[in-house]
Amino acid sequence: MGMGLGENLKVTIFGESHGKCVGALIEGIPPGTPVDPESLLQDLQRRKPGRKGMSQRSEDDRCEIMSGVFDGKATGWPILMLTMNSDAKSKDYSFLPDHPRPGHADLVESVRSQGSADLRGGGSQSARLTFGLVAAGSQVRSILDKVGWSCHAHLHSVGNIQSKPLFELDRGNELDPSSDSGRLNCRDHEAAILMSKEIEKIRKDRDTIGSVVELLIEGLPIGVGEPWFDGIEPSLARALMAIPGARAVEFSHGVKSSLMRGSEHNDSWLPGTNYPILDGASEGTADGSLGGRSTGAPISVKVHFKPPSSLPRKQFTLHLPSNQRQYLEVGGRHDPVLGPRAAPVVEAVSMLVMADLGIAGGFISS
Repeated sequence: MGMGLGENLKVTIFGESHGKCVGALIEGIPPGTPVDPESLLQDLQRRKPGRKGMSQRSEDDRCEIMSGVFDGKATGWPILMLTMNSDAKSKDYSFLPDHPRPGHADLVESVRSQGSADLRGGGSQSARLTFGLVAAGSQVRSILDKVGWSCHAHLHSVGNIQSKPLFELDRGNELDPSSDSGRLNCRDHEAAILMSKEIEKIRKDRDTIGSVVELLIEGLPIGVGEPWFDGIEPSLARALMAIPGARAVEFSHGVKSSLMRGSEHNDSWLPGTNYPILDGASEGTADGSLGGRSTGAPISVKVHFKPPSSLPRKQFTLHLPSNQRQYLEVGGRHDPVLGPRAAPVVEAVSMLVMADLGIAGGFISS
């Protein structure tokens, strides 16, 4: 069962959307690593439902640390973190399993489990389980801080509305949660205002819209990453594509690379103070990884998310008992766009991957 991530720093997520709880088990956190409850709370608040224009499921999301921490520090033993589900409305899914939703895994999961799956709210496939990823990612932030590495993610675009590149925006300060920027996890304040209006327009039209989260990884020395399948790009892509709703991951120039010439795409090595640097590194345009290993330049990543599949319009789908196409109108409380709440998940997942690669390469003490 593919619920685990990492080799040296391992995270296993668990739970169901409408079950008793969701959470994560983290193994490999070095003993003595400080656990900051305030930082954990801030990270979880950025992912939390219930904000204006987002899903109105009202979960407290208070994280309970059940093991592996003593006097505010990791003991080196597995850390179990969870939160209890308190606002699940299972009656909204009474049409399942007879009437699988378009764009969801209801049917494939029902077939896989031979009818034994808990499909309510997506069950174990639900984005509700990203609580565990954010909680786990928060535990490695201090590990990355210690070696000077950082991972920042924010909402880059909603539909055709785009922010400035993250490299050009302030990445150090917490956003005001009462502002459009804070509510949408977008560091471009002007773009956030336009995005907010677009999301409200889509919501009133009883529809959903696609979005992109941008990630910037900074501070890596040359050489972080392993060869081939454990390189930076393969490791990040595998983990980021597991986030519910992710449909594409781009690195550096991304899909535009296929339209460029080599003379345009290549970055030249230049002399640096301590070690060579890439031309374009100071502008955030150079390749942050070559051959699966870091170049010392920032690593720029974009994660594309599909429009949420649950929308308050009638849609045709198959009614299994009658084997006929019928209308289905999905109730419940759902996000009109995924990017705002996916941004802290992208950030957490990238921190987990980079910490794991750092330990593997000896850059981080285990």
